[in-house]
Amino acid sequence: MENLRNVSFDNLFGEVKRRYECTKKPALNIILIGPAGSGKGTQAPAIKDNLCLCHLATGDMLRDAVKTGTPLGKQAEGIMAAGQLVPDELVINLIQDNLKNPECERGVLLDGFPRTNVQAEKLDEMFAAHKMHIDRVVEFKVDEDVLVERVEGRRIHQASGRSYHVKFNPPKVEDIDDITGEPLMHRKDDTAEALHKRMASYHTQTAPILDYYRSRNILHSLNATAPISNVR
Repeated sequence: MENLRNVSFDNLFGEVKRRYECTKKPALNIILIGPAGSGKGTQAPAIKDNLCLCHLATGDMLRDAVKTGTPLGKQAEGIMAAGQLVPDELVINLIQDNLKNPECERGVLLDGFPRTNVQAEKLDEMFAAHKMHIDRVVEFKVDEDVLVERVEGRRIHQASGRSYHVKFNPPKVEDIDDITGEPLMHRKDDTAEALHKRMASYHTQTAPILDYYRSRNILHSLNATAPISNVR
């Protein structure tokens, strides 16, 4: 309550108005699936704001948990330091912890998980335990030859996960985040060579889960090759 006293009236009223408008939106749990560079990180903020959901990107959650030193973060840090993959159970528990946040009350937008059929089944089990379910899975379809240009030109605001592109979605000031004025980063794995390796993994491990969700009639595909404003 003490913190609220330091919030300006305009900001407080704006948040109350936003939450009221959110009550008119459907409560949904959505999964975004697509290869690196397909546009998930670019479209997610707009989807999140439009439907009043919380955006749970697996990589960002892991980094935040490690940075803040949560019990799950400490577990993940030790595992990653040893060069091992973070177990599915730890990621599931991380998602479960985030579901407690007020922002997630109206639903979640999952990005980066699940990536395999086993993970999809474990996620379903966790959601069922909370009397929740996945409402929609959105596949970002994009031609592979387009991905290289997208990935090599991508720039990221590390703290927020906001995504830019030097050609298709440039910041107002080169290499500077529009909101905070902080420098953007070019991730070391945003290269053509790294992309080809990730695409091989995507085709063998992640693509099969599309059939898993298609069989439940909740898979929706969109043309992610189109310009940002035309992606539907």
